[in-house]
Amino acid sequence: MYSEKKNILQLCALLKAHGIRELVLCPGSRNAPIVHSLVNDPDYTCYSVTDERSAGYFAIGRILETHKPVAVCCTSGSAVLNLHPAVSEAYYRKLPLIVVTADRPQAWIGQMDGQTLPQPHVYNSLVKMSVNLPEVTTATDEWYCNRLINEALLESNHHGYGPVQINIPISEPLFRFTEESLPKARVIRRFDSVTDEVKQMISTAHRLMIIRGQEELDFAGCQLPMDVPGHAVVLSEQIGNYTVNDKKYISNFDAVIYAYPKEQRVELAPDVLITYGGHVVSKRLKELIRKNPPAQHIHVSRDGKVTDTYACQTIALEMDVQEFAEIIKGLHGINDAYTRLWRETSDLLLSKVYHFPYSEISAIGNVINHLPASAVLHLGNSSAVRYAQIFRIPENQCVFCNRGTSGIEGSVSTMVGYAAMSDKMNVFLIGDLSFFYDMNGLWSHYLKPNMRIMMLNNGGGEIFQSLPGLTMGGTTHAFVTASHHTSARGWAEQMSFEYYEVNDEKELDIATQKLLSVRTDRPIFVEVFTEKDSDVQILKEYYHTLKITTNNIDIK
Repeated sequence: MYSEKKNILQLCALLKAHGIRELVLCPGSRNAPIVHSLVNDPDYTCYSVTDERSAGYFAIGRILETHKPVAVCCTSGSAVLNLHPAVSEAYYRKLPLIVVTADRPQAWIGQMDGQTLPQPHVYNSLVKMSVNLPEVTTATDEWYCNRLINEALLESNHHGYGPVQINIPISEPLFRFTEESLPKARVIRRFDSVTDEVKQMISTAHRLMIIRGQEELDFAGCQLPMDVPGHAVVLSEQIGNYTVNDKKYISNFDAVIYAYPKEQRVELAPDVLITYGGHVVSKRLKELIRKNPPAQHIHVSRDGKVTDTYACQTIALEMDVQEFAEIIKGLHGINDAYTRLWRETSDLLLSKVYHFPYSEISAIGNVINHLPASAVLHLGNSSAVRYAQIFRIPENQCVFCNRGTSGIEGSVSTMVGYAAMSDKMNVFLIGDLSFFYDMNGLWSHYLKPNMRIMMLNNGGGEIFQSLPGLTMGGTTHAFVTASHHTSARGWAEQMSFEYYEVNDEKELDIATQKLLSVRTDRPIFVEVFTEKDSDVQILKEYYHTLKITTNNIDIK
């Protein structure tokens, strides 16, 4: 019988799945649930060594003889420190020593409780990775625990061998052994080439999806060519910077997911997922895949790190994306019904004509729909980048947004830094809170006439109105949305911008023409004032019009 502790169950299952069969076990109470679970599993060969200093070196001896990784497990407190000499030896000799340290609950560290000291990262720079597992109480905890163990075990042989630490806090009661078998734990593997197994996954997929995350056009190397497998649907938002007229690429996928009947959205989910690049804005896409996980998720990157955005990664493929694309482009799938389902739904939505009433959304659409071909588009975080997804970016348009951490700080400064040495028109769409937070970005010697800013001023962070489950009264609303009555006019004019104020649709049309005019000797600032709450309601009405039925789509 195994321990009832789910973090221990994940550890036992994944040690086995990653081919670690030999374990050196030290005595103690806190690690007793781990020891009991391991020694009663016939798949493991266990050695008992009392002194942790000797145990660590004993494990090194087994690594040298077997040429395979070996785990050593100890109890909490100073026992962990006694493994330090062996850890340092393994680090400098580049040996895959897996150090499993049992720990007390975090709440008791530093409270004069027995055998407690800060154990996570205690080996500092002498391990390739140190992970601290959660005590599992939710499904998210278990996913996180699984991911951390996978990452640590993968790192032990990534770009050379070396020791890793897996720290496991364990609360009392310690000695409940109720599980008859180990769970079927998700195993993440790392490859550095497209193996026959990977090719088989792709070519036999019934629903193959490729997601292109954020990429910058100026940095070549992560741009999947047009001739991907014919049975693949490829999703790319504006910040993915793949805006060529390629029918395989779908940019309005957020609307497709919303429009498709909720009870049938599982049909949109992939059975094999390939991802590359950076962040994706769409929460709906993340939710769709997390609720309907594919059998295989391959993330392709040069560093080969685990990037488990959709909570279902199974393979970290460490290679250049273009090289990967060249290899898979000739693979042929079973049929293209899945691709046609996405494509025809996307086309149906694009064929719908919808006139947005005066709002932040209509202002963003007005600019995007009239962007000069050579202009560079910059998007602020929060509402600006989300509303921009509704509209089709002109072909070959370059789009930037600070989605590394998705914060509102620094958006203005980033645009100014880019545009300072650019000979193109730089158009910037930004919300009021984002602008005011970084308004010192305009306090610069490098402002140029090619800078065009449209600031969307609704008196606060009104997009927070759409947070699910949050009903805001007057006081809560003021604090959550940071309500204000501030205008940027004074600051814009002080910094020599040509300033235009917009309060209705007619003024918006005129100001947009000014904003995008080619001939100007000054930078331009347009401030669009809209009503609180209006965009949230407009967005709801817009999505309501998108609702379709499967009768509209014929994929037979």
